[in-house]
Amino acid sequence: MTRVAAIDCGTNSIRLLVAEVDGPRLRELTRRMEIVRLGAGVDRTGELSPQALERTLAALRDYAGEIERLGATRVRMVATSATRDARNRGDLVAGVREILGVDPEVISGDEEAGLSFAGAIGDLATTASVATPVLLADIGGGSTELVLGDLAGVRAARSVNVGCVRLAERHLRDDPPTAAQVAAIVADARAAFDLAAQTVPIERAATLVGVAGTVTTVAALAADLPGYDAERIHLSVTSAEQVAEVTARLVAMTHDERAALAVMHPGRVDVIAAGSLVLRTLIERTGASAVVASERDILDGIALALAAAPAAPIVTG
Repeated sequence: MTRVAAIDCGTNSIRLLVAEVDGPRLRELTRRMEIVRLGAGVDRTGELSPQALERTLAALRDYAGEIERLGATRVRMVATSATRDARNRGDLVAGVREILGVDPEVISGDEEAGLSFAGAIGDLATTASVATPVLLADIGGGSTELVLGDLAGVRAARSVNVGCVRLAERHLRDDPPTAAQVAAIVADARAAFDLAAQTVPIERAATLVGVAGTVTTVAALAADLPGYDAERIHLSVTSAEQVAEVTARLVAMTHDERAALAVMHPGRVDVIAAGSLVLRTLIERTGASAVVASERDILDGIALALAAAPAAPIVTG
């Protein structure tokens, strides 16, 4: 059994999973998430800001202590959309190397999609009600990964640059947003999904599965949970009508009203409306009747791949 640490550094959050891996099975030791908004402003400036870098590295220092405490013998950190797009990503690489003793891997959208699918498919395999092929949608801060596959693996994948942070920064100027601002987000999402459909036959999916904070937050709101409950959200089913209703509510709310929702993470308050519009548009584009929310995602895929790799152990610190 191998004890590994997986870190996913996205546009909006940085997340840690430390787990023991035995073949295809994971035993989670800790799973953490911090909203650091690494990608703040990247769509406009093309660079990671000093403030965003410092927030990210501060969280990473905390994670390094947790990794050492739990005795992980292998560490892998992947960086996704915002880092791919930033001219100064070398600043992040240098900071990560100093803290973890390992370089972050700035992975492609296709690699990100494959890792997300590998992480999610394990639990889905035990769910008899999930029909295949599955379309996995990972709606992140900077991009959305779409993966069509089944229990045998990935059939097709595409990453498109529509994420909750990117679209909120690009279009949302009023609180609540105007109808024109909402329409602009929907137009961007439709164009992106039309592009993705040239590579991934998204309309052929028998089941739509969503991972990451937008989908799980919408699922929690649809279920009217009194607080965020990962166990109740995992593999829950939210109908297309419920997604549309929750999206309409979020778009009509002010910042303070969204912040007061019991399930809302503070770091998602200003981007959840954009994210929910992306999700609603994807459901409309695919004709899906519902979305299955999964709490298993790219972190799980990173951990599984790390344990299976022949690379030598990495010592942090």
